[in-house]
Amino acid sequence: MLYRFPDLDLEDSVVLEQISAMRDELAEHLRVPRRWTGRLRRTAIAAAIRGSNSIEGYHVELDDADAALDDEGPFSADQRTYAEIRGYRQALGYVLAVARDEHFSLDASALRSMHFMMLSHDLGRSPGQYRRGEIFVHDDRTEEIVYTGPPADDVPALMEELVGDLSDHHHEDPVVQGAMAHLNLVMVHPFRDGNGRMARALQTLVLAQKGIGEPEFASIEEWLGANTEDYYRVLAATGRGTWMPEGDAHLWVQFNLRAHHLQAQTVRRRWNRALRTYGRLDELVTEHGLPDRVVDPLYTALLGFRLRRPTYVDQAGIDVRTASRDFKALTVLGLLRAVGETKGRYYVRGEGLGRIVAEFGHSEPLTEPYPWMPARLVELTTP
Repeated sequence: MLYRFPDLDLEDSVVLEQISAMRDELAEHLRVPRRWTGRLRRTAIAAAIRGSNSIEGYHVELDDADAALDDEGPFSADQRTYAEIRGYRQALGYVLAVARDEHFSLDASALRSMHFMMLSHDLGRSPGQYRRGEIFVHDDRTEEIVYTGPPADDVPALMEELVGDLSDHHHEDPVVQGAMAHLNLVMVHPFRDGNGRMARALQTLVLAQKGIGEPEFASIEEWLGANTEDYYRVLAATGRGTWMPEGDAHLWVQFNLRAHHLQAQTVRRRWNRALRTYGRLDELVTEHGLPDRVVDPLYTALLGFRLRRPTYVDQAGIDVRTASRDFKALTVLGLLRAVGETKGRYYVRGEGLGRIVAEFGHSEPLTEPYPWMPARLVELTTP
């Protein structure tokens, strides 16, 4: 037995319709080729990687997550953290690839393969294998056990039931299917480690496989990473400390709908900001007689990323000498600022780009889809 799909109410239906409308709007924008679309996709994936790993206590800079997409070395992450980033990047890359494969079938073996990709850098954590003993979730702050999973002997059957349950509820909205897949995997806790990240990656896979047109932008891992405390509170309220699948999952699903709604608003806001910012950068490049190729790295730096010359060489398809001239010109103009010595040097945005950030940095506040939920989340913290 797994957690059952809850009955949705009228308020939930309205939120789902609004999420769908925002995604349709984004899909319409993406039909028109834009230079910055690739950068926005990469940023969305990097933000998902950072968000999901940060929930597990791994501090990840956005540009380190971005560097992992190209198998480049980290800017600042330590060896262990970067191994976790790369493992999750591999699993998420698999998710985005197979979601577009008409011959792919989601089954328990696929989930175990994802887990192996995620944790294969540490064989001591049994990547790709179900746990063989009891599992407890501890609160690191209080050192208390906050959740106990089902017996290990039940895990294989529960995981088979999980993937079958998704097929049985194919008529449900993909957002709801993804939320329930997330909940059931994290409550079964089938692996010794990595269960939270697996549950979030599975949620993204369900969304992508069920017809979400732009899966890179559909993930809520970034939002969950920025709202970790609320995420844990809702999981705790739903799980009630032990494997209890007869519990009510309605609040959990609503929490996920809220996350999707707020994340979709964030993506829409980023798109509109990119439209304005790229226009301003085009004007700046023309004003100073710079080559058009520098707009992309300028936009990347404007977002707060650190830039390396070898990366620019590969992405722009130019030689090292040309890249050096470009970076020197941008540094002289105060658009970029060099940090470090020659061997490990990288570039960050300079004062000139800082003024553009100030110019376009203010955005309208996000609209709360469930006006009552912030107060409800506060109530969950009350003993």
